[in-house]
Amino acid sequence: MTTPAGCRLIGRWRIVEADLWDRDYLDLDGPATITIGADNHGEIAFGAMQATLDLGYSPSMVFFTWVGFDEMDEVSGDGHAELLDDGSIEITFAYHNGDEAILKAKRGTSSTAC
Repeated sequence: MTTPAGCRLIGRWRIVEADLWDRDYLDLDGPATITIGADNHGEIAFGAMQATLDLGYSPSMVFFTWVGFDEMDEVSGDGHAELLDDGSIEITFAYHNGDEAILKAKRGTSSTAC
């Protein structure tokens, strides 16, 4: 994977909407979030799903593969997140051989960009 130098997506983001799920589902087990770390790793949690991310970086986008659990079932997939003009990110999140969702997230108030 590439290094995070200059990546503006590093930090904690609050997932605020999705095309497949409503807000109640997203926040089922706590606030829906994605954390993009500077160490090629991150985390995402929404609904009953929690996963770790392996990241690759560009200045305004990250690419990832992920593995985790959804309702105690092992799940995996891939995706990417792109910085939008309004400062939010759009996340394409795909389950391996399954659904693909578009999520929108806003930067968490305690997070700082690199």
